[in-house]
Amino acid sequence: MPVLNPTHDAVQRVIERRRTVHRFRPERPDEQLLLDALSTARWAPNHRLTEPWRFYLFSPATIDAVARLNAEIVAAKRGEEAGQAKYERWAAIPGWLAVTHERSEDPIRDQEDYAATACVIHNLSLLLWAQGIGMKWTTGTVTRDPRFFDLVQIDPERERLLGVLWYGYPEKVPQTRRRKAVSEILVRR
Repeated sequence: MPVLNPTHDAVQRVIERRRTVHRFRPERPDEQLLLDALSTARWAPNHRLTEPWRFYLFSPATIDAVARLNAEIVAAKRGEEAGQAKYERWAAIPGWLAVTHERSEDPIRDQEDYAATACVIHNLSLLLWAQGIGMKWTTGTVTRDPRFFDLVQIDPERERLLGVLWYGYPEKVPQTRRRKAVSEILVRR
């Protein structure tokens, strides 16, 4: 009979049960939970220990401004009613965190820094999930609009935005979806 490693089993459970959350309860998680998770998430692998990631925690006023900008974008494409519905949904998301990495003149380092920052985001999602906090990593149209960068005071010439992380307590946890078998994704050479 195999010996179970409780640490391995706990990590495996968190990875396998984590889901992208689309709807959140209204209460915002205590900021210290986020700070503690960021403190651990930053231990992601990164070439040359560049630690290129930067995090921007949105205040309620910034959340509202970004939600209004997005509603304006949606309304221009699909009408005022659609824009208002989008505003109401976005304004209700309790926690917002933009994640960037410092740009590098070296294209290889820039790619490595992007990958390292993606690892930090994944670490963060797992650490929050283990605390009962869900997350959605979004890269919607608003995050490519120059007005977004002005609102959140990020210089896109100096930093590359990987996206905005919405976080909070899940209103509903999505069901588990099937993943491909390892035999479908592993190629032996």
